[in-house]
Amino acid sequence: MIKQTICWGFILLPAMLGWSHCLGASRAETENRLRECAGVFQGMMQAPDGGIPKDLLRRCSAIIIFPSLLKAGFGIGGHYGRGVILRRDPRTGRWGPPAFINLMGGSFGWQVGVQSTELVLLVMSQTSLQSLFRDKLTLGGDASVAAGPLGRDASAGTDLGLSAGMLSYSRAKGIFLGVSIKGSIIEPDWEANEAYYGSDASVIDIFFHGRGRLSPAAKELIRVLNSYGR
Repeated sequence: MIKQTICWGFILLPAMLGWSHCLGASRAETENRLRECAGVFQGMMQAPDGGIPKDLLRRCSAIIIFPSLLKAGFGIGGHYGRGVILRRDPRTGRWGPPAFINLMGGSFGWQVGVQSTELVLLVMSQTSLQSLFRDKLTLGGDASVAAGPLGRDASAGTDLGLSAGMLSYSRAKGIFLGVSIKGSIIEPDWEANEAYYGSDASVIDIFFHGRGRLSPAAKELIRVLNSYGR
């Protein structure tokens, strides 16, 4: 039985981490992803148990949203998610066009079951953003990650935003909880970026210079972010 469980884990993990290649990317998928990100973020901000402090939103350099981080394990665990990242203009405080990204990681230990988790990461410095679009970013290695404080005024008087590279917020079934993402890899979703912006668009120009034509779903996501982060 134990050998069977371990065997299933080794089958499951690569299958789940290869999920993106099976699904592919299309303009319809990217639009749906943007709509889901807007809904997840708004749900977190309106949560009765606190929400993300607005002060930290105003201080962060970028935000990463994964509307559904799929976690599964049968002896060996893994997680995979498709999301977006947006950069906040340090001069105006407004949010720029989204870029599409993926997250994947694995973990050992006796884990059984499947769970979907909403995940938001606040990027508190510019240090790792450029390297993310050159290759990939390892959480806990290339960028430190800490659980973010909850509540409208939770960030007042703390230095969490200065000491951690990223602050994480995760919810499952509407309840905030901790989720281990250290060692996970974030990398650009090149297929989704091309499907959304076209093959001639530079993701660097889109993300760092605000170039790129926005769809209705992207405009709505930016509107929701601006409504809370100003």
